Amino acid sequence: QVQLVESGGGMVQPGGSLRLSCAASGVIVGARSMDWYRQAPGKERELVASISSGGNTYYPISAEGRFTISRDNTKNTVYLQMNSLKPEDTAVYYCTTLVMVRRYWGQGTQVTVSS
Repeated sequence: QVQLVESGGGMVQPGGSLRLSCAASGVIVGARSMDWYRQAPGKERELVASISSGGNTYYPISAEGRFTISRDNTKNTVYLQMNSLKPEDTAVYYCTTLVMVRRYWGQGTQVTVSS
């Protein structure tokens, strides 16, 4: 059974940093693409970072240069380092992966950027 458990969210001031973690079980994070999405109130869920099985990363413009996705295969965990946070980064952040034809999601972790 695939389980993804996010942690590391919280409240931070603009310009601050947070590191989110996604602990996986039932899948090997190093053997597949892993993604971070976020969903702000009243908005659609959007991709913020992706890492392929080969280690290639992708970021949309909104995250480029500020967010970094990485993984620790020994801990079977994926991370999202977020720097220079802005109020518009406020959202619930989700870890996700596609297994066969099913996409699995974690429960999400709240990130609030506010002064």
